[in-house]
Amino acid sequence: MYHRILLKLSGEILSGKQGFGVEPDMLSRITKEIAEVHKQSKQIAIVIGGGNIFRGVADAKKLQIDRVVGDYVGMLSTVTNSLILQNRLESLGIPTRVMSAIEVSKVAEPYIRRRAIRHLEKGRVVLFACGTGNPYFTTDTGAVLRGIEIGADVILKGTKVDGVYSADPKKDKNAKLYKKLSYDDVLSRKLGVMDLTAITLCSENKLPIIVFNISEHGNLKKVVEGKNIGTVVN
Repeated sequence: MYHRILLKLSGEILSGKQGFGVEPDMLSRITKEIAEVHKQSKQIAIVIGGGNIFRGVADAKKLQIDRVVGDYVGMLSTVTNSLILQNRLESLGIPTRVMSAIEVSKVAEPYIRRRAIRHLEKGRVVLFACGTGNPYFTTDTGAVLRGIEIGADVILKGTKVDGVYSADPKKDKNAKLYKKLSYDDVLSRKLGVMDLTAITLCSENKLPIIVFNISEHGNLKKVVEGKNIGTVVN
């Protein structure tokens, strides 16, 4: 159903049960899911956060450092995660490129829209690092911005839960799983799918979002094929 996708992953998804860093089993599982979809001739771009290494605003407050500095440290953490994903994907025979919004020429290409699209057309998985390259913007906003720029068909947000709930399902056993939502629903109910800027950008550009559990084997492939998995926001 979808040909060119933008996969948004939180850094925390890589930490698995250990809660920090990168859990080998989770890294293996995620990259195998991506490789399986890539083999279907899908064009895949990825944005991964850095929360398993440094959580921008929260960690900046703990360390009593400037918010802007904390945001830049968080952005650089996404370079680390992108390089780890890149190396593991290439070990599976998947060609990749890491493109960064902040210049780190020793390890990644600078982000250039036309070059990114060309990489996708050549069958390479493209990992976008450093968000928008600016403080005060989340990787969610960075993912949506890149998705719009490359003409993605959909934003796929891979999480540890089955979709968007009315409340935290780990704390509230009566939490309701939504199968479909509008952008206005997300904003008015403060459901926290993505931040305000990201949702607004999706709404203005009619870019759908699907929130799903990527840790469950086969779910990424099912979502790309249009199966009824997760929560659709459009």
